[in-house]
Amino acid sequence: MAQTELSVPGRGRGLLDVLSQRYLLKLLVRKELRVRYRGSVLGMAWSYVKPATQFIVFYFAMGVFLKVGSDIDYFAVYLFSGIVVINFFSEAFGNATRTLIWNAQLIKKIYLPRELFPVSAIYVSVVHFLPQLVVLLIGALVVGWRPTLLGVLAALLGFLLTAILGLGLGMLFGSVNVYFRDAENFVDLLLLVATWASPVLYSFAMVKDAFKNHEWLITVYELNPITVAVQLFHYAFWVPVGGPRAMEQMPDSMAQTTAIGFVVALVVLALGQTVFRRLEGRFAQEL
Repeated sequence: MAQTELSVPGRGRGLLDVLSQRYLLKLLVRKELRVRYRGSVLGMAWSYVKPATQFIVFYFAMGVFLKVGSDIDYFAVYLFSGIVVINFFSEAFGNATRTLIWNAQLIKKIYLPRELFPVSAIYVSVVHFLPQLVVLLIGALVVGWRPTLLGVLAALLGFLLTAILGLGLGMLFGSVNVYFRDAENFVDLLLLVATWASPVLYSFAMVKDAFKNHEWLITVYELNPITVAVQLFHYAFWVPVGGPRAMEQMPDSMAQTTAIGFVVALVVLALGQTVFRRLEGRFAQEL
């Protein structure tokens, strides 16, 4: 009789299992969206209301009252292209961290690849990201934006970079959060910092001026993957309308920082998957 290879119960191939369970992933995404908007009057319209409110508050606070926008041509496009990235990252990272807790009853009842839950959280975030992207496109078109091949590539890279980083961090902190609920509170603090640690509300030129005597701080700032993603969206949507003056305020080595940003994000994803697989064996018991 031929012997079959033994495997540890409840262990799969990690994120590779998600590719073979696309139907289950679709069901989870639909469930998350139904639960999210159950009893809501506005429903998906909240995808427009929240970023619109953020934009208005930040525009007047930073652009009008504090005069930050006086040195940034087409400040509205600059601001909203950064807000779109930060909102996508915040929802992806935050929801991926909490999704195992939210689906505790399902995890305790049946076995399915646990990675489906953080991945489904990323998909839901994409659903909410798309309406904001449409608004950004319309606003940019109104002020004269026209797509370029490099600009479209930059936007796609910024989107992928944000999704990869959000998934990696979500899996890392989400698996820890099953054991220690403090993890999600720490994530909230990180997301609070993320908005200010990237050039969303201010220009990169201000960062270079502030750290002109500490070049290494500028380098560390540039290597933050979210900073890279925001800069890619600025290159895609703001630079075409801002012209040469806008290009002067961009980093000199976009290709290099983009490559390093992806390396950092992929390392985070690998770390998140490793920790997730080490801890998932007791998810059902801990939940």
